[in-house]
Amino acid sequence: MFRLLSENLALKLISLAFAIVLWFFVMGERRHEVSHIVPVTYKGVPEGLIIANQVPGSVEVAISGPRALLSHLAGGDMAIVVNLAGVEAGVTSFKRLEESLQVPAGLTVTRISPAYVDVKLERIRDKQVPVRVVLSGEPAAGFRVRHVRVVPARVAISGAESELKTVSEVVTEGIDLAGVRESFAQTVPLSHSRPFTSLKAQRTVEVQVQLSADPGGRSAGSWTQEGR
Repeated sequence: MFRLLSENLALKLISLAFAIVLWFFVMGERRHEVSHIVPVTYKGVPEGLIIANQVPGSVEVAISGPRALLSHLAGGDMAIVVNLAGVEAGVTSFKRLEESLQVPAGLTVTRISPAYVDVKLERIRDKQVPVRVVLSGEPAAGFRVRHVRVVPARVAISGAESELKTVSEVVTEGIDLAGVRESFAQTVPLSHSRPFTSLKAQRTVEVQVQLSADPGGRSAGSWTQEGR
């Protein structure tokens, strides 16, 4: 038995090594599929237009190919670019997103979810709206807010035409009056949190708060704001 095993031992070992290498090669070349989250970027927005709908910032991409190639692929190495150059106002569907996806040779994109992106472009418009001052808290006992003035009284916002129609004012960040005993002026940031419009230039205003004695104990909420 030992003699049979020892005959042509070197040739048998070489054959065994070749078989092992071939097995690993075949296993490595077997096609597998993996999924990655790939970022989507939007470029070339025409001048005077703005994206006016929620668009995905990433998509799920399924890629198939040999395991050896897939193991070296990461979602951060890929990106899908939606080119908006030359697109007119309105809704445009961008399909075949895989055409802008660069993957190494030997790999195939088998699925993208979502499979397409709808982009709504609108013209950028400006609008002047009044500023509303937001006060909180109560002045010290015996005082009340008599009058509030804001400078400037109106500010410009800019953005998508459809959203501008729904914006009627811009508010200030809250001003705390708790324990205040005298009139004051304060620079206050404006607050505007809409997705498709923004403050155009003016981002702060000066708020002048005038207090007066309140022997009658009237509510601090009975104040007026100039220009409203």
